[in-house]
Parts: sequence; C-alpha cells; structure tokens
Amino acid sequence: MAAMVPSGLPPAACGTPLISLLLVCCLLLPGAPGQQFQLRAEVQSPVVPAGGSFLVNCSSDCPNPELITLETSLSKEPVGNGLGWAAFQLSNATTDSQVLCSGFCNRVQMIGSSNIIVYRFPERVELLPLPRWQPVGENFTLRCQVAGGAPRTSLTVVLLRGEEELSRKPAFGEPAEITATVLAGRDDHLANFSCRMELDLRPQGLELFQNSSAPRQLRTFALPVTTPHLVVPRFLEVGTNWSVNCTLDGLFPASEVQVQLALGNQTLNPTVESHGDTTTATATASVEQEGAQEIVCNMTLGSDSWETRENLTIYSFQGPILNLSEPSAPEGTAVTVTCLAGGARVQVALEGVPAAAPGQPAQFQLNATERDDRRIFFCNATLEVDGEILHRNSSVQLRVLYGPKIDQAKCPQRLMWKDKTIHVLQCQARGNPDPQLHCFQEGSGKEVPIGIPFLVRLKHNGTYSCEAASSRGRHTINVVMNVRDRNARAVNIVLGVFVVLGVVTISAALLYVFDMHKRSGVYRVNQGSTSLPLTSKQPEEAVGEDKSPAR
Repeated sequence: MAAMVPSGLPPAACGTPLISLLLVCCLLLPGAPGQQFQLRAEVQSPVVPAGGSFLVNCSSDCPNPELITLETSLSKEPVGNGLGWAAFQLSNATTDSQVLCSGFCNRVQMIGSSNIIVYRFPERVELLPLPRWQPVGENFTLRCQVAGGAPRTSLTVVLLRGEEELSRKPAFGEPAEITATVLAGRDDHLANFSCRMELDLRPQGLELFQNSSAPRQLRTFALPVTTPHLVVPRFLEVGTNWSVNCTLDGLFPASEVQVQLALGNQTLNPTVESHGDTTTATATASVEQEGAQEIVCNMTLGSDSWETRENLTIYSFQGPILNLSEPSAPEGTAVTVTCLAGGARVQVALEGVPAAAPGQPAQFQLNATERDDRRIFFCNATLEVDGEILHRNSSVQLRVLYGPKIDQAKCPQRLMWKDKTIHVLQCQARGNPDPQLHCFQEGSGKEVPIGIPFLVRLKHNGTYSCEAASSRGRHTINVVMNVRDRNARAVNIVLGVFVVLGVVTISAALLYVFDMHKRSGVYRVNQGSTSLPLTSKQPEEAVGEDKSPAR
C-alpha cells in the first residue's frame, strides 16, 4: 500500500510513545522528500480464521532504508530481514485489524498499511421449536437464531423444508434471528424443517462455508366434523363373544390417532387400522354378568379428543331344554315330553302349547306307537329384552322300537315273468331296529336277491317265503313267482288257430244241415218232456207228404 496518512491510528498506536507519534506526524507533512519511496505492507493471507496466524512482509524501494518495523496490536515475531525488507509472523488474530509498516528513507519516515479480515463460524445455529401439532390450513412461523459468526457482511441464513429453500436473509443483530411464515398443509406432516448458515468467503479467495441446525419435525392435523361412530348390539347374551367397532372419519393423520375402548370397568384391547382419513378400531368383548352396561370409544390426536358412548343390556337366555322320558321306547310305552325354561323370565311352548307361566316347564304324555317312530317334537322359548322378543327353539326325536313288518303294498305276492329276462324283486320291510329281509324258494331253499336286478330262469318258478327279522321278532309273507317259457306264446297261438278253425268248420256244417232241413219242410224236435209232444203244422200245399217225427 502506498505510504499515506491513515484516517486513524490503529489501536497499537496507543502504546507508542507520544514523542514518536509527534515525530511521525511531523515527517508526514505534504511534500516531504521521503514520500517519493513506497513502503509496502504485504500480508500472505489477508483473510484468516479467528485465532489464526499470518505472515506480514514490510518492503521498500528506498536504496538506503532504515529501521523497517511493524506496528500492530497482535503478537508478532520477526522471522527475517534484509536490505529494504523485514518479515514478521503475527498470531492469535481475533478481530478485524490493520497492520502498519514503518521505516525511514533518507531520514524521511515511510508508512504502509494493510487490513486483516478475521472470520469465524457461528457458535450456534438453531431452529426454534415448532408447534407440537399444527392445524392444516393455518400459518406458522419458522424462527432461526444464529449466534456469533464473522464477518457478518458475508453471513447469510437460509430456512429449509427438507432440501427446499423457503427463505434466505442476511444475518443482522446478535444473535441474528431470521423468520419465515409457512402455510401448513397435509404434505407438511412429518416434514423436517431446518436452517442453514452460509459464510461466503469466495470473494476473498476462500470458499463457501455452511453449517446447518438440527432438523425439527412438524406434525399437522385436520379435525373431524363428527364424533366417532360406535357400532354395538343393543343387547348381548352373557358369556358370548361379540365385536365392538368404532370408526371416525375426517381425522388427519389417521395413523397418529390413539384409541381407547372400554366396557364398563373393562378396558378392551382394540386393533386399530387407518385408511385415508378414516380410523377404525375393532375389539372383542365378553360379559359374564346380567345388567345394563356402557361402552365408551375415545379417540385422541395431540391435545384434542373425541368420544362416543352407547348403552347396552346384558341378558341371560339358556335353553329351552327338551327332554324325553324314554328316548328309545318300546311300542306301547308311555313317554313324557318335557320342555324346561332357561330362566325365570323365559316363556316356553311345547308343540305350540305354552306353559302356564314364564319360568315354568311345559309337558305332555303319549302312548308310543309305530307311527311315533322318528317323530320330532319342538319347543319354542321366548324372552323379552328392551322391548324386543328373542326366540330360541329346541327339538328332539323319539325312536319307537317295534317288530318287523313287510309292506304288502310294496311286495307283490304274485309275479309273472318270462324266462331269460332281467327283473328286480321289490320287497320292503319296516321296523325298529331295521329288520333283515330275505326270500327263500320253498323246497330248494335257494335265496333270490331283493332289490337287485337278476336274470330270471325257469328254475326260479315257484313259491318263495320272504321273512323280515330283527331283535323285535319276525314277519313272513309268500310270493309266487310264475316263470313261463318264452315259446309258450307261439304254441298257444297255434292251438288257438286250430280251435278257431274247428269252431268255424263245425259252425259251417251245422248251418248246412239246418239249411237242408228247412228246404225239405220237415222239422224234428227233441222231446224235452214225454207228456207234451210237439208237432209241426204243414201248409196246404204240403198235404199228402210223409211226416216224420221231430228229433
């Protein structure tokens, strides 16, 4: 720098003896002879980090320079000198300052100076806390504080959402506070916000230094316009498992909702699912005691909560219990059918006939017959709960033990079949227990299959004894099977033809004889009685002819 009077003395000048200062000032009057030579203050790096050190070289073009030295408030140490120069190492630079080189040329003082810029990174870059929950559609403010940092003219603060730049402002004040207003949206839920310090020393030949604050996560929400919808039955039976369903629509974010379900003093363990803005909680509950109960569904997001309550009635409804005195009764046995109520308020009806009063049994008695086998009895029970009539039914089947019987309507006693044809012998027997049915040919004892197609032969001709047997007895009927030869029809036809021909021949002969007697005019009638003979009266033109007695 050219030798000239600085606009102000550096702080180090305060420690210079007053006489020296006055001498310097006198020597720097305009037009002094020594000013034709320059004294340069050359700094190795004019921009240094705080606490750093740097090298200053004081040099002059004067042919006979004297007393070249460096005036500064920093710690200095000579590192070398020579004709027209002297070098000094300065250390522990903390603030921007000015170094001053001085010397004499021909007894005229020369002065050269250079500015030193000290830079430091901020001690603190912090994004102030965000709202715990921010409503969607409302503005919130980002605030970033930067403490320390120099030079401030090169310091900029940037507010970020993720990597998106929201605002960029220079840092003013200590600490510097930079703000930005943001409209919260659903996309901002769980988004990270931060601020970044940028110290740009590129104009000074260095680089861009950056440092970011710790990110802060924002939670946004949208409130529903309704309360939770709780789906439970109006009344439930003691000891049964049932499902509780609670749904809330329009709440964002649904995945962040805390749900509590309780039945009376019993806390339920719900399964919570979210789809879009809908939160659904489902739990299974069971109650072991009759009476009125209250179920509560509470959903909480942040500091807001929504609640719905429903009342339900727990009832006990057992039965009806339907009993038979003899589930398997022999034919002719008296059987009692009883239907019991499942509670004091339950009304039962057996086969449509109600009991005398609620809580009382209904019953009747019958004499078991074959027709009662497999008969089903029904009992209906009713219970009124909160104005609703609940129904339950029960049934029981009676088995009557009776002896075997062959149904003659389903087992024809006479069959006419042809030889070498396939037929099925249809015979059925009933009874309880189920009887075994067999048909044996009398004489040979051979069994013929029942209900199964078989080839009929002439040997099957005869009478069969069909017997149904069980532990309750036996029943037998006879079946006659008439098997004809397949050629019998042709023989019958031939015989029939001969019979017809014989009849025709005899009839023709008789007609001929009758016609001949008629032509002769003589009739003979067989006498049916000896007391009254019959004679024929001949016409007049037949008089004189011989009359023969009638035959």
